[in-house]
Amino acid sequence: MDWTGRMTCLSERSIMNKKKVVILILILAAAGAAVFGIFRFIKGKKDKAADSGETAYVEQVSNLADTGSLGMNNRYAGTVESQETWSVNKNADAEVKDLNVSVGQEVKKGDVLFTYDTTKYQQDLEQANIDLQRLNNEYTSMGQTIATLTKEKASAKASDQADYTIRIQQQQLSQQQKQLEIQSKQQDIQKLQNNIDNASVKSQLDGVVKSINDGSSVSSSSTDTSYITIIKTGDYRIKGTVNEQNVGSLSEGTPVIVYSRVDSSKTWKGKITKVDTENKVTDSSNYGYSDSSSGSTNYPFYVELENSDGLMLGQHVYMEPDTGSTVDKSKGIWIGSYMVDQSDPKHPFVWAADKSGKLEKRSVTLGETDPATDEVQITDGITMEDSLAIPSSELKEGMTTAPMSEMPSEAVSGSSVYGGSFSSSVISGSYYEDVVSSSTYNETESKNDPALSGQTNTSSTASSEGGVSAGQEETAEDAGTGMTAD
Repeated sequence: MDWTGRMTCLSERSIMNKKKVVILILILAAAGAAVFGIFRFIKGKKDKAADSGETAYVEQVSNLADTGSLGMNNRYAGTVESQETWSVNKNADAEVKDLNVSVGQEVKKGDVLFTYDTTKYQQDLEQANIDLQRLNNEYTSMGQTIATLTKEKASAKASDQADYTIRIQQQQLSQQQKQLEIQSKQQDIQKLQNNIDNASVKSQLDGVVKSINDGSSVSSSSTDTSYITIIKTGDYRIKGTVNEQNVGSLSEGTPVIVYSRVDSSKTWKGKITKVDTENKVTDSSNYGYSDSSSGSTNYPFYVELENSDGLMLGQHVYMEPDTGSTVDKSKGIWIGSYMVDQSDPKHPFVWAADKSGKLEKRSVTLGETDPATDEVQITDGITMEDSLAIPSSELKEGMTTAPMSEMPSEAVSGSSVYGGSFSSSVISGSYYEDVVSSSTYNETESKNDPALSGQTNTSSTASSEGGVSAGQEETAEDAGTGMTAD
């Protein structure tokens, strides 16, 4: 091959090599574009989820942990009180002649607590009897006048008939008015007589004198304005409070466990005997925690204990429904099983908020389960500081997260993104002010002496007025005080 041929061959080889390089570059470029496109597609989906305005509402694990199958904090604060308290109010218009008891003294049902000075009542009674006699005489005189006018009318001229009719009607009206005055005076006499007959006010139960309000011995911080308050001796009960939004979760007969604040290993068992929705609690500070809400109402409920050994009057305790669970939950993190997506049993995960506040799928390691509370143990994957969303098919990675407390009310029953398939108490129960989280609880002691906290009339026995109850129709015996008012 001559020199010209060789050059032509080399030129053709060079062109072929260049074509191969160009093709390789094009292939690599196409592959890169494809990878970039996939990356942009995935990133675009996440960005779209983040920019769509949808929000995943999350709850901190510390609030979810060990709080029952509904995922809401069901531990309540309560105080130990007497099974029954009875108070008697002194008549402001009467003087106490003899006070027979002192604070701290034990009394029996029927013991005389104090006695009124009845001198004034006796004087008033004498005058009232005189007045009644006068009214009766006037009434009788009017009756006689009517009889006389009626007799005269029968024989009067026709022209005088109208005049007699008017005079008779006037006397009849006056007689009716006098009858009302007589009835009123009779009631006054009866009340005065009751005041005299029942001047000695007696205790209606066996107990201990809690306070005597004589104007000098009662603390200014006490809310008990009764003259004498007696607390029943014997077993104690627990008084707790529940928010109006959560009151439906408690009912009579529900078993509960009572925990000591000082030593959680000390427990007592009991059951709810009453949820009192007729009387709201106006000040929750006496029950061991501060009410953080505004515009909501709390109601008291009462727990009867199987035994009260070791409890002290006025002691603050925790209460929670007794689920019957016997599982040891001292290890790992226990939360409601509904918070874990176990559609793939081999790869369970939770929807968690990452450090930047975006939603992510996070694998977790599961341990034991508690069928009694429908809880599952998580041994790895989350901490108490993490926040989780309720699993839903509408959740997407990259969504913005927000605390469950910021969830708008319309979202509670809305799409499943917000957990619409769950009840509102499941979603936001941990934010009710009546419920106390064991991990965040800050004890607030009552300013009052626990034994003399000023809580009156907390039992089925109503407060009564000792002696005088002006304007009331009930007798002193019915009121349990012994006296009624002038």
